Amino acid sequence: MLFLDARSVSRMALDIVTGVCAAIRIENGVILAPQVPNATQADPNEGTTATLNATNAAAMNAADDAGMTIADLLRIVGKHLAVVITTFVIVVVAVAAYTFLTPKQYTATAQLFAAYATTSDDSGNISQLQQGGTYIASQIKSYPTLAKTETVLAPALNSLDDADNLTMTDISNMITITNPDDTYVIELSAVSGDPQQAADVANAVADSLSHVVSGTLYDTDKSPVNLSVVQKADVPISASSPRVSLNLAVGIVAGLVLAVVAALLRDIMSRRIQDVADLQSITGDTNIMGLVPLDDKLNNTKPIVITSPDSVIAEEFRRIRTNLSFTTSTTANNSRLFVISSAGPTEGKTTVAVNIAAALAENGAKVLLIDADLRHPSVAERMGIQGNVGLAHVLSKQVNVRDAVQRYWKTNFHVLPAGPRLQNASVLLNSDLMKALVDQALEQYDYVIVDTSPMSVANDAAVFGKISGGVMLVVGKGTTFKRGLSEVTRQLDLLDVPVLGYVFNRADVKKRRGDYYYYSYGYGETENKDKSKSKEDQASHKAGHAE
Repeated sequence: MLFLDARSVSRMALDIVTGVCAAIRIENGVILAPQVPNATQADPNEGTTATLNATNAAAMNAADDAGMTIADLLRIVGKHLAVVITTFVIVVVAVAAYTFLTPKQYTATAQLFAAYATTSDDSGNISQLQQGGTYIASQIKSYPTLAKTETVLAPALNSLDDADNLTMTDISNMITITNPDDTYVIELSAVSGDPQQAADVANAVADSLSHVVSGTLYDTDKSPVNLSVVQKADVPISASSPRVSLNLAVGIVAGLVLAVVAALLRDIMSRRIQDVADLQSITGDTNIMGLVPLDDKLNNTKPIVITSPDSVIAEEFRRIRTNLSFTTSTTANNSRLFVISSAGPTEGKTTVAVNIAAALAENGAKVLLIDADLRHPSVAERMGIQGNVGLAHVLSKQVNVRDAVQRYWKTNFHVLPAGPRLQNASVLLNSDLMKALVDQALEQYDYVIVDTSPMSVANDAAVFGKISGGVMLVVGKGTTFKRGLSEVTRQLDLLDVPVLGYVFNRADVKKRRGDYYYYSYGYGETENKDKSKSKEDQASHKAGHAE
């Protein structure tokens, strides 16, 4: 197991995080894994296969690209905090389990010193002594290998009290012999689960090696090398492994690194928009018109602007209403026609449409809300009105438009439901009769709000967008795909259809998201009452906004 060098592990951890962060790139607002030269990729229409080089190579190639800042990293860690905590806990627990379940090992070390065996004749001969030192230096390098031979191990084994339980192979595996550079010292260590056995083996092998080198090793009357034991191995008191403090420290460092990497990978693999920062990465920082929080009250069969006019959510729709007035021209006729759509289904576009229409009517404007989603009509259901007769009948010339329009809430608020579902919706919505109906509506109303099919289902929003002030797109937290939204904005741009802005639905408005901070002045007390009541409702009805 690699729990030996905290400095090396820390350096490797830093390299991993730095490499991953530098390799992250952003394409059309979508955080992607790095592409590296020499990587092989298949046609995206036939599925994706890729062979990536090492992370450091990716980091160098992406360094000049859309790199990730510390702020980006902290945002991603905060967004995937559950993943970070889970990964960190798993790694630390795994390291701790390894540390405390691994059997303890004890190390005992004996030291030997090699000296030139001088005689009385050459004790004063400096040249002879220097040659002796050089000779010992050349010989001592072979002693670690010599110590593991049968010549040394056999006598050592025979001298042990528990010789019957050990073999020479066992002893050879237990001992480690080193010669520190530029010294005549040999350090002989023995490792065992029994501290007494570790000391006995180290001393036995040290004594045997000393006797062999000083006695029978050299084919001379007297050995030129005197190898003596200068430090007996003591019985170790504490275990040498596992190293609890080091392992836990490395486990914490590794846990933090892997937790951050897990958050980055989760963000890379996440295909859906989760927060305002994700949305801003695709749309830019200037065209988010409002944040609609997740609340069960939005599932009521009436707009929340009507049922809870003092709520924070109602105020947010008023904010969107105000933002709309600043993004459109007050002179152009078609600037009073607002088309509301989304990239995909179940993102809450109808909920947003009915509440914006109600907010405009509340302000005194004469408003017509048209349900042009003939494939999946839902305006009538969201407003609690009859939807059997509507736009489908008008476009098929079965009913006069005046007979299909219904007054709602106020005299200045009218609704044209979709009627029954139609298969040939695109033909009818793109007809001259539909254009004439819109022109007539703009003459009679201050604002016309059109709820259309999602862009992934049909291109109706683009059709209306060509004759309107623009399209407002609703983005649902956790439901809108990043690539889907990016593709929708690209299509609208190609068709020269302006995007008025984006409404982020089911937003977590309690936290900062980029430059946004949600706060509604003067509605705190009322909202707290609403929240206490909402908690009781959520126990039996916990769902997101319906279409």
